Amino acid sequence: MNIQAIRDKGLAMVKKLGRRGLVIAGAAVILVGGAILNWKLTSAEERAGRAGLAVDVSALRGESEEDGEQIAASTPVYNYFEAMQLSRRQARDEAMEVLMTVAESATAVDTMKTDAMEEIAQIARDIEAEANIESLVLSKGFEQCVAVVNGDAASVIVKSAGLLPSEIAQISEIVYEQTGISPSRLKIIERNV
Repeated sequence: MNIQAIRDKGLAMVKKLGRRGLVIAGAAVILVGGAILNWKLTSAEERAGRAGLAVDVSALRGESEEDGEQIAASTPVYNYFEAMQLSRRQARDEAMEVLMTVAESATAVDTMKTDAMEEIAQIARDIEAEANIESLVLSKGFEQCVAVVNGDAASVIVKSAGLLPSEIAQISEIVYEQTGISPSRLKIIERNV
């Protein structure tokens, strides 16, 4: 099979999928990326040092080395929040690449191009909302925060050893003001790392 035939089959598949199919495919890419990241983070001890990151789980847990001394503060520690932001950015970049390919395709139907451009605009709005949410949550005194907006649902991960009801209300209010997403469609995740 030659490259032109493969390309034609790919474009035919994209035409069949339409906007809804592209959104579902993009969501699948994001979900798979998140699942892979979650799997890798939970197995961090076996993957110490991957991708240039020095992982020392004992430092995260506050445990000491065999001789009883604390691990030096200069030891690089894997940052869960930075990893989540990186994963989110990579998933978005992949989705944007697919959408830009459709939008710039000479053989794509005009409605598909329009739908792709609308999705690109929505991703841009989601990125802006996430940045605003993160800034506002951090301004409330949280040390770390990652927000993920996906359509009519959102997740906010905050560094906390236990959220107070007033803090949950603050985060819910911030998300609602920035996105219009109701608290019933918001997942707040505490992460104490």
